[in-house]
Amino acid sequence: MRATSPATFWIGPSGWQYDDWNGVFYPAAPPRGFQSLAYLARYFNAVEINSSFYRMPTARAAEGWVQRVGPDFRFAIKLTQHFTHQRAAFPSAGDVDAFKEALRPLREAGRLGPILIQFPWSFRYGPQATEWLARLADAFAEYARSIEVRHASWATPEAQAALAAAGGACSIDQPRLRDCLPPSMQVTGGRAYVRLHGRNARTWFAEGLPPFERYNYLYGEEELKEWVQRLRAMASEAHEVFVFANNHYKGQGPVNALELKAMLGGEPVSVPPELLAAYPRLKSIARPSAPQSLFDAE
Repeated sequence: MRATSPATFWIGPSGWQYDDWNGVFYPAAPPRGFQSLAYLARYFNAVEINSSFYRMPTARAAEGWVQRVGPDFRFAIKLTQHFTHQRAAFPSAGDVDAFKEALRPLREAGRLGPILIQFPWSFRYGPQATEWLARLADAFAEYARSIEVRHASWATPEAQAALAAAGGACSIDQPRLRDCLPPSMQVTGGRAYVRLHGRNARTWFAEGLPPFERYNYLYGEEELKEWVQRLRAMASEAHEVFVFANNHYKGQGPVNALELKAMLGGEPVSVPPELLAAYPRLKSIARPSAPQSLFDAE
């Protein structure tokens, strides 16, 4: 069904706690009391919580996140990896309840976006995979969900139907390698979810490299224009579109997220001064800074 009003774009990076962002996105010498999430929320209206993939989040942490952002900000949150990467046995009801409890402050504050259910490339379409998706959909039935798969076996109509039944497929950009799922334009239940991983084919399946090298990629203007066209097409069918740049190394994700924000909005955007210095190409989209007064300098 076509959207009856313009879709809301929720745009931001995947994660916000990276040491290599210091002096690139965040100030090199942050002032006392500096809060990285609050700083990020000056420039984006959404972020994908990445830390929850590695360890179970807590309600106490979520309460702190809520306090650092405004009402028009959304958190998408990645489901903890033992739900998706360790599939010998389905996680316990206690694990499900613990994850839901962590979501409670975000949901009560109206800041919660979808749960991202990210599977590895090795997760391929078939009866067992479909059953696992159905169990996750049942466990988290009361939440919006987006499922990320990376293997090309999920490109068939039957596989796409299984993803839609479990909550909806995440549209991804990844290197164009054999058996890697190509870009798509998925909208389910009036919602779309997009993740840009970069196109670093050389390191995507490489072994013995630091994990960040897989996502060490900066999209060019023409590559982003491809996605702007797709995003606008998805927005014509959705009421909200979540877009996250996961090419996080050295602030490249924020660079591309800001460029997408400017392209989709058709106007300049605010850019952190450190990021502008590190990536001069952002001058073409940066909103001029307000002139500094004597009081600002004190």
